[in-house]
Amino acid sequence: MKALVTGYSSGIGKAICECLSQNGYEILTLKTRLQNSVELEKEVKELLKTQDINVLINCAGVGIFQPHEEISVTKIKELVDVNLTAPLILSSLCLRSLKKTKGHIINISSVEATKHSKFSALYTATKSGLRDFSLCLFEELRKADVKVTSINPDLTQTNFFDELQFEPSENEKTYLLAEDIAKAVLDILNFNGVVTDITLQPQRFQINKK
Repeated sequence: MKALVTGYSSGIGKAICECLSQNGYEILTLKTRLQNSVELEKEVKELLKTQDINVLINCAGVGIFQPHEEISVTKIKELVDVNLTAPLILSSLCLRSLKKTKGHIINISSVEATKHSKFSALYTATKSGLRDFSLCLFEELRKADVKVTSINPDLTQTNFFDELQFEPSENEKTYLLAEDIAKAVLDILNFNGVVTDITLQPQRFQINKK
């Protein structure tokens, strides 16, 4: 079983790769930056010339939470490219292969895709788009036996918050671990039916401002 995973170098993506590797999956990764759609297309097409994949996991993501008028055009484009455009492109490029293997696409969205938060307009727009894309794509691919899942994690203890103005609190009841998300991915892959949409949250909500 082969899984193509983005965002594999740290955080949730790294935990997913480690979990799947321990359970018999061969992990495939990409060298091209997700913002470079031309080179990304070339690399994926070259990869799929020699092999098919069973799973595509779009996990790479970036975040920014501040007043929208303060966000640069460059940063807006980066979030849209990484969080939304790249998963759309990768799904399109991999679908013929996934139809052959009757595979599975898992998109790591966010709890922000399910609500409306102050200073989250840009991030929420990208993650809501990814979640809705997942749900629509599932309906499109049902007869092809390709599964599609959107996972919407809440606060997860990773380096995602390194450059943000807030972070999870020290209370272990207020955040998830990357390993928790990875285990959920494995459970979803092993589930006999299809988990189309799932939100994962800690018991309590609390953040620390930096």
